[in-house]
Amino acid sequence: MAPPVEITIPTTLQHVPADNSKPYTIYNITLRLPLRTFVVQKRYSDFDTLHQTLASLVGSPPPVSLPAKTWFKSTVTSPELTEDRRRALESYLRAIAESPDRRWRDTPAWRTFLNLPSAGSAGNSAASVRNGARSYGIPPNRDAANAAAAQDPGTWLDLHGEMKRDFQEARRCLARRDGAPDSSTALEAGAAAKKALVRAGSLLTFLGDGLRTMQDARRLGDGEIRRRKDLLAAARVDREDLEKLSTTVSAAGRASQRATPSAADKAALIGNGARTRGGRVLGAPLPETERTRELDNQGVVQLQRQMMKEQDADVDELTRLVRRQRQMAEAIHREVEEQTEMLDHVNAQADVLSGKVGVARNRTKKLS
Repeated sequence: MAPPVEITIPTTLQHVPADNSKPYTIYNITLRLPLRTFVVQKRYSDFDTLHQTLASLVGSPPPVSLPAKTWFKSTVTSPELTEDRRRALESYLRAIAESPDRRWRDTPAWRTFLNLPSAGSAGNSAASVRNGARSYGIPPNRDAANAAAAQDPGTWLDLHGEMKRDFQEARRCLARRDGAPDSSTALEAGAAAKKALVRAGSLLTFLGDGLRTMQDARRLGDGEIRRRKDLLAAARVDREDLEKLSTTVSAAGRASQRATPSAADKAALIGNGARTRGGRVLGAPLPETERTRELDNQGVVQLQRQMMKEQDADVDELTRLVRRQRQMAEAIHREVEEQTEMLDHVNAQADVLSGKVGVARNRTKKLS
């Protein structure tokens, strides 16, 4: 049996709709699964709809009552009410998630409310899930969810890991573009790399804002704040290097395409046979080009040498870029080794601490 989903509501935010209608409070629900962590944003009316739907489908209300509505106060103007309702809604969700009775968790309404994947049972049809998605929750806003997740110390690290995966995806796409056999594949890989860099840049902004919020609220110690600032500084360097690499390679590729001679140029440069009015020997009666029209044999040879020099310069530029990629890979390797050494040191200190705890326990037993 899969372990229960760990559900918390660490933060809230006040949302003002774009149409200047009545503002309301959004509750940032953090779900920690075995393989990933994400945030779902809901308002109180979504919880109320979920509660009524669960009671109707199961035939009995969930094990914990939903916090009652208030008529004389509003969470928008009362921080105390917001905090009380946040704790109550968190207890409500955790009671359903951790209850031995699975009836409420097995409904499509529960899974749709938390954006969980379908259980795949016969009763959880795709149509019911789609209908539930229309019935529960505000429209999904990934940026708002990421901004909320960046303000939580635990999900901050999850977002940082997602950002690093985007950097790795950008590197893979750039390497695939460099070795692409045709221009269409190169363009597709380049577009995928830019898309990954945009995602990483967006997450980097959210992580920076979230770290400042946690620092102001004193949710983390000074040492951990400094460590995470160092992580962001290293991520900014990686992003700048990848953006420069992407732009430079694209420029080199365009220069290489401009320097590549056409089929008519090649025939005019290496052919022999028919003689034109300029005194040049051509291999076949092919049409002239703009670059060779007014050149004689000596001029064609000079043009060929110039094109070869341009191509050699492009090769030198690509060599420099490949060397830069190798340096980046070696830097990553050194960083991984340093992190491994740090983990080994932490494990050793943990073993020492465990031994000290064991000695203290033995002494406590003797005293008792």
